[in-house]
Amino acid sequence: MRDVFNFSAGPAVLPEEVLRQAADEMLDWHGSGQSVMEMSHRGKEYMGIHAQAEADLRELLAVPDGYKTLFLQGGATLQFAMIPMNLLAGRTGADYVNTGEWSKKAIKEAGRLCKVNVAASSADRNFSYVPAFSDWKLDPAAAYVHVCMNETIGGVEFDGIPDTGDVPLVADVSSNFLSRPLDVSRFGIVYGGAQKNIGPAGMAIVIIRDDLIGQAGEHVPAILDYKAHAEADSMLNTPPTYGVYVAGLVFQWLKRQGGLAGIEKRNIEKSAMLYDYLDSGDFYRNPVEKRNRSRMNVPFTLADSALDEAFLAGAKKAGLLQLKGHRSVGGMRASIYNAMPLEGVQRLIAYMRDFEKTRA
Repeated sequence: MRDVFNFSAGPAVLPEEVLRQAADEMLDWHGSGQSVMEMSHRGKEYMGIHAQAEADLRELLAVPDGYKTLFLQGGATLQFAMIPMNLLAGRTGADYVNTGEWSKKAIKEAGRLCKVNVAASSADRNFSYVPAFSDWKLDPAAAYVHVCMNETIGGVEFDGIPDTGDVPLVADVSSNFLSRPLDVSRFGIVYGGAQKNIGPAGMAIVIIRDDLIGQAGEHVPAILDYKAHAEADSMLNTPPTYGVYVAGLVFQWLKRQGGLAGIEKRNIEKSAMLYDYLDSGDFYRNPVEKRNRSRMNVPFTLADSALDEAFLAGAKKAGLLQLKGHRSVGGMRASIYNAMPLEGVQRLIAYMRDFEKTRA
């Protein structure tokens, strides 16, 4: 086991056994004499890797018939533009729910292409909660409703799936993807970047309902058209082959952990342990409403911000890395994704307890 625990928000920690397998197979994948990095994406070896990764992902999420699963480049940020390009279908606007920094980025990008109706926002309380669905002001003529299911920076996570009726629900799940079971049938599109729970940065996974494919206007380039990617089985151009390969190893690792139900139990245990400690005194504080506290990203502040640098320096010496909060909000943030072992959270709490004793 490695001597350090990486709490980075992304690119983030990956399962050690996955990294070791990838290292073992780096120069020669299964006797092929090639690294996966060197394989033709049209060759039988890579085609088999790709097909198995897609099959395992669909199994993990129980993706129903009538949905396509795409492995695309550009990360989740590219999807901020691809979604309105493909889903407006002659309509002029879409609904967005603003729960933090990544919602704001999606709203800004969509605003270049359509009229955005901010149906609900938690800006009034510094993005510390998810607005109750009963308070949303939805436009019945909207092309879709967009939500960010887990705000990586603010540590705010939806505690349920909203019902948007006949209007497709589109969800950015980048930072809680595959951390718990998800009823894909409730969504029109589920998408997320890979660099949190899945693999290397640079790839996005898009799961899209079939009836939403083929609506892009003639002005939309093929590389930004879901139909072109779906018809080409994610190989319209050279796909992110190594990213797909590592993702496939992670999917197989997740299956060995008992699938999403099994990993959810571990995530509940880890996050509950950390939040319980944060709530046990006044030295540390988490600002998020309890029902919307993320299991993946746990921001916290110290009672005296003048101690922040000393806290981070001591944490690094203790082998606890990447705990500095995002530059837009400050403080600290512990990202405890699927691959973070329970021991990492226990080590963090022990350090926090010792630091408090010496500084309080």
